[in-house]
Amino acid sequence: MFLGLDLGTSELKALLLTDQHQVIATARAPLTVQRPQALWSEQSPDAWWGALVSVMNQLQRDQAQALAKLQGIGLSGQMHGATLLGANNQVLRPAILWNDGRSGAQCEQLMREVPELPTITGNLAMPGFTAPKLLWVREHEPEIFAKTQRVLLPKDWLRLMLTGEAVSDMSDAAGTLWLDVAKRAWSDTLLAATGLSRSHMPRLVEGSEVSARVKSDLCTRWGLPRGVPVAGGAGDNAASAVGMGLVRPGQGFVSLGTSGVVFVSSAAFEPNPEQALHAFCHALPGRWHQMSVMLSAASAVTWAAKTLGLPNEPALLAEAAQLNQPEQLAAPIFLPYLSGERSPHNNPLATGSWTGLRAQHTRAHLAYAVAEGVGFGLLDGLNTIPRTEPALNTLSLVGGGSRSAWWAQLLADTFALTLTAHQDSESGGAMGAARLAWLATGASQDSVCTTPPVVATYAPDTEHHQALMPRFERFQALYAALS
Repeated sequence: MFLGLDLGTSELKALLLTDQHQVIATARAPLTVQRPQALWSEQSPDAWWGALVSVMNQLQRDQAQALAKLQGIGLSGQMHGATLLGANNQVLRPAILWNDGRSGAQCEQLMREVPELPTITGNLAMPGFTAPKLLWVREHEPEIFAKTQRVLLPKDWLRLMLTGEAVSDMSDAAGTLWLDVAKRAWSDTLLAATGLSRSHMPRLVEGSEVSARVKSDLCTRWGLPRGVPVAGGAGDNAASAVGMGLVRPGQGFVSLGTSGVVFVSSAAFEPNPEQALHAFCHALPGRWHQMSVMLSAASAVTWAAKTLGLPNEPALLAEAAQLNQPEQLAAPIFLPYLSGERSPHNNPLATGSWTGLRAQHTRAHLAYAVAEGVGFGLLDGLNTIPRTEPALNTLSLVGGGSRSAWWAQLLADTFALTLTAHQDSESGGAMGAARLAWLATGASQDSVCTTPPVVATYAPDTEHHQALMPRFERFQALYAALS
């Protein structure tokens, strides 16, 4: 029995997995984001712990016998968040999250002071990453910076609470801009550029290694075996790839979560920072991955549903699906940059828009434009990923947005790639965390990292793809014109 804990932006999810690949239980606890100023995005670590206690209490109530047999715990979570700790691991301020855009000036400063940064990290300095956040704190909250003795990523703060040890894994650490991604080690050059040293950093392990063990009092509290090991775990997208069995070169997925991701596994470190493509360590030893990220994917659909007076995201997609293809091609163009953008623009100040509105447009036209615009943003990112061997012709679908068959088909037509939906695809991060716990017990990659059964396949319609491409070209031109 293995437990995966996935600390997302909007919820913490727990998943119990058997060594027969059976999910026997899941539990969720909601989280909220605070935005005290424009561009800011924060969460209280206390809320993360409260969510963890909630899901563990749920599992203890409903799955006490399974918890008593637990062999390992794995952690997955939102990347890049800066959790600042002082003496006695005291939390000094709310964590600054991945989608916080306040540190644009600090990114420019880092790139000036460390011109070799893209070579070391495989990435450009972007406000989402952790290092620029610390420069912002040093400049704007010097008293907090002076007290900072350790910086942890969100899931690693949960590990500290569970085990008492400060540890991170390679995939999550690669998103800090403090890791030498090729060497899989902290970079003294980049730490010094932000006024830090290795003493501020957690110990590093591979995602499939044992990192620490659960405190004895917590084992007693939740009925766990003494000394349950906690695996290194992974950042959310690398964990999702493990959960979907996408760990071999050329395998990848599209994630339709709060953010949108195109993820492709690779056997080597292959950066492309010029187009804001991310090159990170994978969750398994000797593996890397490339990843394009857009900041507003399913969250753009959530925003549009609320703005257009619809009850939820499925209602918006159902509204959009009412249009036939000629009506779709007459819809406005939507730019989904509601929180700025990463790949390929690296512009935290980019803004969203509906452009080309006419009196005959209805709510359905606006809804369609949002679904299409998210797809175009993902295609922009997909086009930054170098050609793979073997050639990329299929991507898996993960994330809550993958529940809509209509949207999945639109994305397949947009990308001109086959998309596959899999059993338990919405549990990718938690499933991957549980699998990493399983691997940490010594199980083989081939037996653990299997691909879940395909439940739906979406083959691209060539004619529809060709009809969409003039709109995609206009989408790209509008970004340049409006920025």
